[in-house]
Amino acid sequence: MKQIEKDSLLILACVIIFTLFFGIGGVPLLDPDEPVYAETAREMLQTGDFLSPRIFGEYWYDKPPMYYWLVAAAFKVFGCSEFAARFPAALMGALTAFMLYFSVTKLFNERAGFWSSLILTSCIQFFYLSKAAVTDTSLLFFMTGALLSFLHKKYWLMYVCMGLATLVKGPIGIVFPGIIIFLYLLFMGQLREIFRMHVLRGLLVYLLVAGPWYYLMYTVHGIEFINTFLGFHNVTRFTTPEHASRVTFWYYFPVVILGLFPWTGLLVQSIKASISDSRIDDMRLLVFMHVWWVFVFIFFTVCKTKLVSYILPMFPALAIIIGWNISRMIQKMRHNTTFYSWIAGSGILFLLLGIGWIVGGQQLPELVFGGMVLGVLTLLLGAAVVFTLWYYRDIQLAAWLHVMIGVVTMCVAFAFLLPEVADRFSVKTISAEYQQQCEQETVIYVDKFLRPGFMYYAGKPGVEMVPRTDAFAKALQNGEHKYFLVRGLEYRRLLQNQPQPANLHQVAEIADIYLLEQK
Repeated sequence: MKQIEKDSLLILACVIIFTLFFGIGGVPLLDPDEPVYAETAREMLQTGDFLSPRIFGEYWYDKPPMYYWLVAAAFKVFGCSEFAARFPAALMGALTAFMLYFSVTKLFNERAGFWSSLILTSCIQFFYLSKAAVTDTSLLFFMTGALLSFLHKKYWLMYVCMGLATLVKGPIGIVFPGIIIFLYLLFMGQLREIFRMHVLRGLLVYLLVAGPWYYLMYTVHGIEFINTFLGFHNVTRFTTPEHASRVTFWYYFPVVILGLFPWTGLLVQSIKASISDSRIDDMRLLVFMHVWWVFVFIFFTVCKTKLVSYILPMFPALAIIIGWNISRMIQKMRHNTTFYSWIAGSGILFLLLGIGWIVGGQQLPELVFGGMVLGVLTLLLGAAVVFTLWYYRDIQLAAWLHVMIGVVTMCVAFAFLLPEVADRFSVKTISAEYQQQCEQETVIYVDKFLRPGFMYYAGKPGVEMVPRTDAFAKALQNGEHKYFLVRGLEYRRLLQNQPQPANLHQVAEIADIYLLEQK
């Protein structure tokens, strides 16, 4: 095994822990996704039923239970809080970064492992999702573990990781690694390796890990579980768009460009170098990384339902390619002449994104100052990168400046930007207003988008109102005493179609979320 440098590991640990755990308790859970996972885990603890996830007191077949179990355990240790809800995601993100270091060190060299881990840790997509109470980094850990285990020929561990990934998010846990590995072996003309992978016995191991929960759920809930979980949440989401406006072939291009920041400017040059400048041993591994990220990108581009978080599984492969390239360039140092595309790519990216932070901050009054600060810092650090590469030709210093940009972006976002706009994306504050000003026994109608957060913070499910339907208008017709919790968008849509009822009054309005009362 390649040598592990204690100093490098200590530095890496400091960066990973600070970047991924900083601020995870300082922002309310953001609607609608984070409260879903937190509330489901809390209801597991309340009911003592750790088999069947539920929310609003009703069974919930959206995801397998692994992340709910992790959040429930965190609630048990830390108490119900934003920190506890996000702790498992941050922990799994940190474990993924450490795993990348040890694995890439063994596959390539210690320098490549160090930089691959730093690149993954400091890119926006990864550190944001590692701070969100969602399943993505848990899936990423086990799926990445399965793929890296294959490269290390740890096939039994690979099947265990596939089983655990399936307990996080369903069949994708075996389908993705299985297809990536098969395509790689096909491309390399090494399909005979399948006979050495103990496939039949490995599938038995996989089923022993993943199968019991699925079997017990089918035993308890029958065909409804199969139709809802496998039918709707897997097959239907692939074939039918959940958000029709996102069905474009280019949807994930800007996601990758922004999500990989501050390393995007080095991506094209790293891909080119991995094809033209790699040694034979490295080439075999780099081909695997390309099959890995290309498959994930194409799969979700074809998939009809598109979410920003879906393509997170491709980021470790991209981080390894860039980390390998930085290691290669540092080794060549002043004799290297291929980093001019790095200067151009990063210079343009930092310029555009710095201006983007400034201009984007103008769209919300709370973000004007923070957007200006982040934009100026991005421009200054970007200029420092370009100057370092152009004048000093110091690749290692330039790479550390990229890490600094990533960490600074994270700090500004979670210390200044998100807290300022939290009330626009969370019902925590207005739920407190509801508890102080409203009669708790009176029925309340809640916008579907806000309902999980309201349940988590106010402890009441409310009556669901589906956006873009006449549910709001119909609820107003019976004239009984009731409350409404709606987004400003839905409130204004109602008023476009009818005058405001005389008996409908505003109790509170916070950041364009309205608490209304009908008497």
